[in-house]
Amino acid sequence: MTRTADLWHHYGRTRHTTDRTVPDRFFWSWGQDSGPGAEALGDVTDRCLGDLGAGTARHAAHVTVHHQPARVTAIDASPAQHAMAGDLYGHLAPRLRLLHCDVAQHLHTTADTYNVLYSVFGAVDFTEPRELLPAAESALRPGGRLVFSTLAHHLGGAPAHPDLQHTDIGAQTPDGEAATLRRWVLQEHVWTKLLDEAGFTRISTEVLPGETGPRSADTLLVTAFRTGNPRTA
Repeated sequence: MTRTADLWHHYGRTRHTTDRTVPDRFFWSWGQDSGPGAEALGDVTDRCLGDLGAGTARHAAHVTVHHQPARVTAIDASPAQHAMAGDLYGHLAPRLRLLHCDVAQHLHTTADTYNVLYSVFGAVDFTEPRELLPAAESALRPGGRLVFSTLAHHLGGAPAHPDLQHTDIGAQTPDGEAATLRRWVLQEHVWTKLLDEAGFTRISTEVLPGETGPRSADTLLVTAFRTGNPRTA
């Protein structure tokens, strides 16, 4: 069996060696320096949360330490990111659970489990939305909340896609060979339509302006809820 190369192997390694703290702030913006904080998640006290595409779990660690959830599950498919998360924040178990697996597959097996699911430029950006969003809706409890931040436009300024279309972006294998990742950079109305089709209600969006510069970007912050009614067979 051929294993898929871990295209996130190199990401975040410098910070991993220089910053081992639990962040004292939660940012949704691309620049990680402005905009609303963890309050966008709602009241998470004694709630079960899932961080979708958690990377090294810095956001999940913040929520675990500063907001008294029952449990935060930080999910990531990258072996390298999962290993770094364990090294940094494994000591926060059992309230912080670090899970190495495909996000959509996990959500499909955890129906009615989570009060809140969130993604900070994580799995929502890098997973086919028609696969991920219905799985997220299923994994939420009645009335549960999905919140995610994603690019409002491409880096460099090109507009977001006006329909369901991915963008190929550059990446590297662990050996340094060039590769590509699929990223979904979509306009607000596309995300709204996809969420509606997945069964979400009370969908809202907010654009968080970014700073100027070649790698800066505005952020699209999206919130949606699962219906408050129990599922029917």
